[in-house]
Amino acid sequence: MIDTTSFWIVTILLGIGTFLIRFSFLGFFGGKELPGWLLLHLRYVAVAVFPALVTPLVLWPDATGGEIEPARLLGAIAAFAAGFRFGVVAAIVAGMGSLWLLQALL
Repeated sequence: MIDTTSFWIVTILLGIGTFLIRFSFLGFFGGKELPGWLLLHLRYVAVAVFPALVTPLVLWPDATGGEIEPARLLGAIAAFAAGFRFGVVAAIVAGMGSLWLLQALL
């Protein structure tokens, strides 16, 4: 463990760093219209981040010791199908609902 002083120094520096990262985008470009090519690329950020967060939890879950579990795989397929058709909120609801249901049944 680190000592209390080091912890608070690191915490404050990280807080300042994340503020500056966000301010660099919002503070400088907040009142200006972004170019069309940048807006086009920003549309794909959520599409790239969401699967990157979910895939390791489906394919190598810590809860099963890294083994693929059919309930998780089927839940991910249900989430993908619902998200493809209805959007992000439906993907989350369908994925979690089917995962919980399949885990209760299996």
